[in-house]
Amino acid sequence: MTPVYHYNFHRQLDKLFEKFLNLGTMVEDRVRKACESIKTGDMELIKFVASSDYEIDEMEIDIEEECLKILALYQPVARDLRIIIAMIKINNELERMGDYAVSIARRVKDLASAEITINYDPDYEEMSSAVLKMLKLALDAITYHDADMAHRVFVLDDNVDKLRNQHYERVIEEIQKQPTAARYLIDCYILARHLERIADRATNIAEEVMYVVEGEIVRGEFA
Repeated sequence: MTPVYHYNFHRQLDKLFEKFLNLGTMVEDRVRKACESIKTGDMELIKFVASSDYEIDEMEIDIEEECLKILALYQPVARDLRIIIAMIKINNELERMGDYAVSIARRVKDLASAEITINYDPDYEEMSSAVLKMLKLALDAITYHDADMAHRVFVLDDNVDKLRNQHYERVIEEIQKQPTAARYLIDCYILARHLERIADRATNIAEEVMYVVEGEIVRGEFA
């Protein structure tokens, strides 16, 4: 690249990265509100999360289009190329996290409106906290291109998987005790499953950060 060409490239890349980080902040906010709705059952939070998903979708499309334009116009190589490729992939992961936040909010609404009496009150606090911590670490790892933060995401994922399994085992036990409440209980487990899927997406983001920083694909190596 000529100096001017190089300057224009990095100027556009910086603007795109800022927009990309704004998407991350927006997704983190929606996931946090979805987790809060599990705890409180706040219908205003549920309505907000479910009705604002279009903002994430629109931004995700915009970022992908900008990434493709930069690839076509400047044909970057080495680290610059890795950054844009990773951005495209992480962009999609963030959009999917937004979708899971909506799914959580809608599931909480369904559970709250269920006309059933049941002796079961699952606690999602520990799992929600772990998922939010993973998401924040993953976003910070992107912001600072920090491989150590990415490694910490992988470690936390194991705990989230264990918590998901505990919810599953407890739901199976409760279905045996209260078979007429099977549908409600399954919905309770699906909430845990949605949280675990957000954690998986955070892990995928951490893998992309490792790719940017170290230049190596690490799929599944930290499982």
